[in-house]
Amino acid sequence: MLFLKLLKESFLFANDSLRQNKLRTFLSLLGVTIGIFTIISVFSAVDTLRNNLQNSVNKLGSNSIYINKWPWVGGDDFPWWKYMQRPNPKLREYDEIVRRSQTALAVSYEIAINDRIVKYQSHTVEHAQINAVSYDHDKTWNFDLSDGRYFSELEARAGTPVTVIGSDIAADLFPGGGAVGKQIKILGRYLTVVGVFKKEGNDILGNSDDKNILLPINFAKNVLDVQNDNYQPTIVVRGKDGLTDVDVENELKGMMRSIRRLKPGQEDNFELNKVTLISNQLDIVFGVLHTVGLIIGLFSILVGGFGIANIMFVSVKERTNIIGIQKSLGAKSYFILLQFLIEAIFLCLMGGIIGLLMVYGITLLVSAAFDLKVVLDIKNIIIGIGTSVTIGVISGIIPAWFAAKLDPVEAIRSN
Repeated sequence: MLFLKLLKESFLFANDSLRQNKLRTFLSLLGVTIGIFTIISVFSAVDTLRNNLQNSVNKLGSNSIYINKWPWVGGDDFPWWKYMQRPNPKLREYDEIVRRSQTALAVSYEIAINDRIVKYQSHTVEHAQINAVSYDHDKTWNFDLSDGRYFSELEARAGTPVTVIGSDIAADLFPGGGAVGKQIKILGRYLTVVGVFKKEGNDILGNSDDKNILLPINFAKNVLDVQNDNYQPTIVVRGKDGLTDVDVENELKGMMRSIRRLKPGQEDNFELNKVTLISNQLDIVFGVLHTVGLIIGLFSILVGGFGIANIMFVSVKERTNIIGIQKSLGAKSYFILLQFLIEAIFLCLMGGIIGLLMVYGITLLVSAAFDLKVVLDIKNIIIGIGTSVTIGVISGIIPAWFAAKLDPVEAIRSN
């Protein structure tokens, strides 16, 4: 009951201070509000960017290894001339991995054919992205279909002229719908549409199956040199469930060295890329952004804390006479201390809540304007509230201690 009474009186004092000194209180709270807003908005922005980037990366598969001639991650001393001389992954190597691997759940050979024209009757789509893949592509890459099916193993092996197209491609070529079963012209040949990718929109990296066209690698082999460097040939290996990417990577490294007949001690002439390489780089970058945001926000909060401490010293000065009366009537020192301390916490908490409301409002605007999933989770809210309370305690404890130590007689005499 005593605590509730103390809480009520502190609230009333704080409310009275707000009403009587609106401009002073506003300026004092501004630092806390800006600090909390800065910290939480940066954390939220970083979490949003991290979440959307991770969703893009997750499409690659967490247990998949990508065999390329180039590494995905490089530094300032990137030896591009060395990687340029490496051979591209070959179909023969793909066949050997399929035959030998004990850790692979699926193996896919894939190439990317950029900036091509696709036609259906009088409708044309320019700058289309075409991927020619082997049958296991649906096991090494995550995607969904809204209509039709993925091409069969028999169609893939025979190089049957079939294709799966993105939703945007389907909408442009077939405005009235009904893409499945129609024949479209790609690479100078007619292919039958057997499936349509589910509409997903662009991710934060700009990747999307909406504008993608998928066709069997054995069909493309009759039209193009699928092992040409221009098409970025890649072998994708997805490990069996229960195995780590390290298990798959170790086996692949030994197989590739054996297939390419590399001598012991001879440097690898291939690269084994995996999603964790990107994830680790993301962790480093976002860790730095978190730290920078925290430092900027703490400086703002520090200024706000001084403002709150100043307003509390002024409040003690203005209420010295009242403090003397309270102490002469038997109020304990801790009662006076808690009274001012709770008032400081209340003021900081108010600034923190305003800052959080500002962040929440901006997240709603960004989500509506850019169709982006903004992350504002409970962890960031707790950080904001906790930081506000901490600043309230730190900035209010010294003024509260001075108030608690006042001599009642001298306090009553003051005017």
